[in-house]
Amino acid sequence: MPFDADVVLSCRGRPTAVLASGDPFWYGAGAGLAEKLDASEWTAHPALSTFSHVAARLGWRLEAMTCLGLHAAPFERLVPHLARAARIVCLVRDGKAAGDLAKWLGERGWGTSTLWTLAALGGPRESIAEHRADSYAGDLAGNLIAVAIEARGAQGIPRSSGLSDDLFVHDGQITKRPVRALALSALAPCPGERLWDIGAGSGSISVEWALCGGTAIAVEARDDRAANIRSNAEAFGLAHRITVIAGTAPEALAALEAPDAVFIGGGLDGAMFDAIWSRLASGARLVAHSVTLETEALLGELHRRHGGELMRVEIAHAAPLGRYRSWEASRPLVQWSVVR
Repeated sequence: MPFDADVVLSCRGRPTAVLASGDPFWYGAGAGLAEKLDASEWTAHPALSTFSHVAARLGWRLEAMTCLGLHAAPFERLVPHLARAARIVCLVRDGKAAGDLAKWLGERGWGTSTLWTLAALGGPRESIAEHRADSYAGDLAGNLIAVAIEARGAQGIPRSSGLSDDLFVHDGQITKRPVRALALSALAPCPGERLWDIGAGSGSISVEWALCGGTAIAVEARDDRAANIRSNAEAFGLAHRITVIAGTAPEALAALEAPDAVFIGGGLDGAMFDAIWSRLASGARLVAHSVTLETEALLGELHRRHGGELMRVEIAHAAPLGRYRSWEASRPLVQWSVVR
């Protein structure tokens, strides 16, 4: 259940005990309290976590399981982890949530997955039941339970850069798949790092960055495109990792924490560059794209001054030409990437 640390903090200065199931530092109450208390003010006595109980009951390798807390989070958090034969254990709010999860999986092509509902683990009323997601008929109303999933069915999200454009909601303003793969290679995302995605469009760069374990701040001036970014973040289960800011650079960047990387999909000018460059720490990466001669000239000058890599990308796709096929060229693009 969601935990309110303020209830405990109101007892500060008096001996207080918090009874929490399992390991309080694994999707439990521990971290939220420890962050607000001095180290001398608390002591923890962890017990076996629900995840350990599940592994012991099902014979699964704990280190090979994905463990998620969905009791206060949307089911979309599963999306990055769903893959054929993946084993996932989710903490859910109650028995109704288990049924809702089974329905959610079925609607997204994972209906042949096997589910185990596990309640009251380690106690005299322990119960474990096996189900198929698309024929789930469990009756566990009111019980706080875990659901174990052995995923079968649809294709999971590829781990390579350059996801299909069709996976994103967009109005045509999207960094296309081949170019996105080049940009992400230069951005070099790492877990825990922060990206500024300026002129984010559909948010495709932010999504792929966040899939690597980082967080992204997507800056977009148009409300309709900002809505698309939010939709894409939610669909990929990444709404907790992607923040959308309605505005333009550099004004919208003033109050933000400095990034580890910056992507500028278009519209760069000298003033924007100076404002961004001054915020970057040593080792931060910047990648900028241009399809106009004017911005291309600016990127050439910035490359001369700051080094990095400047490349011109020309991509052509095979397309029908009468009874034959021919190459249909996309607009040339220039990419400049540099490390501060």
